[in-house]
Amino acid sequence: MSKTILVVDDEARLRALLQAYLQSRGYHVLTAADGLEALQVAGRTRPDLVVLDIMMPRLDGLGFIKAYRRITEAPIIVLTARVEEADTVLGLELGADDYVTKPFSPRELEARIRAVLRRTEGPARPSEILRAAGIELDRGAHTVTAGGKPVPLTPTEFALLGALMASPGRVHTREALLTEAQGDSYPGYDRTIDVHISHLRAKIEACIPGWHAIETVYGVGYRFMEAS
Repeated sequence: MSKTILVVDDEARLRALLQAYLQSRGYHVLTAADGLEALQVAGRTRPDLVVLDIMMPRLDGLGFIKAYRRITEAPIIVLTARVEEADTVLGLELGADDYVTKPFSPRELEARIRAVLRRTEGPARPSEILRAAGIELDRGAHTVTAGGKPVPLTPTEFALLGALMASPGRVHTREALLTEAQGDSYPGYDRTIDVHISHLRAKIEACIPGWHAIETVYGVGYRFMEAS
């Protein structure tokens, strides 16, 4: 069954280009011209992934992410101009999974879409369930609990936590985690991983106050310590 992608951008030409290309690659593609229309379309259709521009009329991309994250953790890829790094970081803080800078090729965007969707499918591995520091991560079911409470993670947050928990005590560089999060070695900046880790910590600490098993190794990256 083909995945449903919602493309949200106020540029009609770009919407049409991405819709035609992604449909040729086997996706079912819906479009919206701004954040308000996107919320209506997403509410009716529950897309598997949203491709979202930041700068739009009526309701911009950041406003959409904030509203959308109240109802679902379905993945979001942000489209952003290089000069909008601050908005990109804010989008990640609000819950976006990845970003693509304009100008970009449809092929590059589709590669990002495939990488994010692979993470949502969570293929079974020999050791599907990881337990440490009050956390249980089930790769097969794609669920996480902290202190027995469910933790709603985005696919990127889930991938990062899984990578860290799979090798406790090992230091992961930001570059390695960026590759783990994005599914390939795409260019990025350190703040990308820092934002996702910060978001991940906050969600877990909401369930386990004082939890600090993800340790920052300054100048290098992060590691997971079993004793929290």
